[in-house]
Amino acid sequence: MLGTEILGIKFKNPVFLASGIMGETGSSLVRMAKEGAGAVTTKSIGLKPNPGHKNPTIVVLEDSLLNAMGLPNPGVDEYIEELREAKKRIEKMGVRIIGSIYGKDEDEFREVAKKIEGYVDIIELNISCPHAKGYGATIGQDPELSYKVCKAVKEEVKVPVFAKLTPNVSNILEIAEALVDAKVDGFVAINTVRGMKIDIKAKRPILSNKFGGLSGKAIKPIGVKIVYDLYENFDKPIIGVGGIFTGEDAIEYMMAGASAVQVGSAVYFRGYDVFKKICDEIKEFLIEENLKLKEIVGIAHE
Repeated sequence: MLGTEILGIKFKNPVFLASGIMGETGSSLVRMAKEGAGAVTTKSIGLKPNPGHKNPTIVVLEDSLLNAMGLPNPGVDEYIEELREAKKRIEKMGVRIIGSIYGKDEDEFREVAKKIEGYVDIIELNISCPHAKGYGATIGQDPELSYKVCKAVKEEVKVPVFAKLTPNVSNILEIAEALVDAKVDGFVAINTVRGMKIDIKAKRPILSNKFGGLSGKAIKPIGVKIVYDLYENFDKPIIGVGGIFTGEDAIEYMMAGASAVQVGSAVYFRGYDVFKKICDEIKEFLIEENLKLKEIVGIAHE
């Protein structure tokens, strides 16, 4: 009932693990696959090892998370060793792998993409992280830089390339247009929203980086609106992400135009089996409404 296909790639369900949550190691990706995710997305991986920001890097809010991890990762060469064994186990479960990558320029993106291509089904360009200076949103807020990065990766790899967009821009359609010109295969929308939490006793921001990226329920209306706008203006598949905790949340994104969704913060708030829970809730809705999954994608535009 929940099987779906995006760009010729078949997924057993449309509920995926988002980048940045439980994607640090191959074993954690395997665990999320076992918990029912239709696809698992790696931690954002760069060319060289990166320790990230100093602690504290996460603040837990009522139904959201504020993080400034700073893109910590072991570098693509070491991470590939994690993926090498994990890939076999994940594929046996019928689960796909999305490789999230980042770099400081098109050359770094190209090199990381080339190295990781053989271990993933889709490459996700992280041009949207809001708290790593010189990376992420520094690129994704600039149409020209976004175009250069996407074009370089598209010229290097054969697997589909999706760009993860930042909501921290004045005109997201301008960025999306540049990516379409660069032949991007699809969009992931959205990454976190810039935010801050101040400790009123200490009289200073809690995060070592001062500000971070807000995820969770608070950003869902922003994500839904952006997915709606992307679907309205471009004929590209969209993976919706941001504040998806329940089947209802996932359905809302899909009605706005998403072909699939990614779940991040809800893993913390609802448990590792959140993928199974959301899939069951989607099934229940489809049965009640006598609808098929593909029929709800973009239905809010009719």
